[in-house]
Amino acid sequence: MEFDDKASLTLGLKQEAHRLGFELVGVCPAVTPLGITRFHEWLEAGYAGQMDYLQKRAAAYEHPRSVLEGVRSLMMLGMRYDSRASAPVNQGQGRVSCYAWGPVDYHDLIHDRLKQLTGVCRDWLPGSRVRGVVDTAPLLEREFAQLAGLGWVGKNTLLLNKTHGSYFFLAALLTDFELEYDAAHESDHCGTCTACLDACPTDAFPQPYVLDATRCISYLTIELREAIPQELRAGVGSWAFGCDVCQEVCPWNRRTPQTNPPELNAVAEQNPLELAPLFQLGDDDFHGRFRKTPLWRAKRRGLLRNAAIVLGNQASSASVAPLRIGLNDGEPLVRASCAWALGRVASAEARSALRRRLSLETEEIVKGEIQRALDV
Repeated sequence: MEFDDKASLTLGLKQEAHRLGFELVGVCPAVTPLGITRFHEWLEAGYAGQMDYLQKRAAAYEHPRSVLEGVRSLMMLGMRYDSRASAPVNQGQGRVSCYAWGPVDYHDLIHDRLKQLTGVCRDWLPGSRVRGVVDTAPLLEREFAQLAGLGWVGKNTLLLNKTHGSYFFLAALLTDFELEYDAAHESDHCGTCTACLDACPTDAFPQPYVLDATRCISYLTIELREAIPQELRAGVGSWAFGCDVCQEVCPWNRRTPQTNPPELNAVAEQNPLELAPLFQLGDDDFHGRFRKTPLWRAKRRGLLRNAAIVLGNQASSASVAPLRIGLNDGEPLVRASCAWALGRVASAEARSALRRRLSLETEEIVKGEIQRALDV
């Protein structure tokens, strides 16, 4: 296809991106992101926790050439997802972040659409280099999205857009061809509002625009591979996977359009999540149920740990039966979390199960949790 100038080429690519389901589209130059110093300071403060891959690739974030050699332009893309209020959570159920309500992983969906968009780009620009990425490459997506005019970074560190709020995934198309650039979004529309900071159950924001991931419920239930720190367990509440609190209270999310890719439409089994059946799942069963969904990220041991914490917070005697199963699981992390939860239930049946397990347990971390639970 012939184009008269880069403006018509850019418009054509934007139209293709919209056709493929990206509601937000903007273009910016490939430069060193303005927030790179803040990123290094954030890493230095230890706020990344166990996300070691960020530190290991810290230098790669300095410029998008680490993602595509010779890159000159980035087309930043945003795809909305379901932001309707979640279904009420009853005893024995856990909340799942709304981006993970669907039967497929958004990475797979977006990669497929990026593949189509890169194909268009190569057809229109023979010999050009192009690459599409979605939140796994060393790229400060929010910085470049702001540079491309898609919105501003809010006090909860999420990208905010006046029309679409914050309920959207970010992706990027990098090319070595120069496109026409959009004006950067210079203004901040958070004003004096601190709703997101005030509502965080675990106080994960040491200051506005800074997130301590080690206290964030999304990090604790997805990225953390160890036991959730005792002082943060109550704050997890009923969240079994992820957290939407700082988005739910944001005024910019009150009137967002209710659009959602059909592939991500919520399935009843994940909104909310029934917790007791999870303790019956072996590795193969877990793989079969969750492999194609975002919940796979937590792995079996992580999701069962989360389920135990939620059941412990609910402290219902009806949870003793599944927790007793978890107390004898092959994973020490699951056993330890179930021990804590049974200690919160504190019924005679729960304490009896703890004493029986203590007589058999060989792992010190689990024995410690059991003993603390019995000492309450």
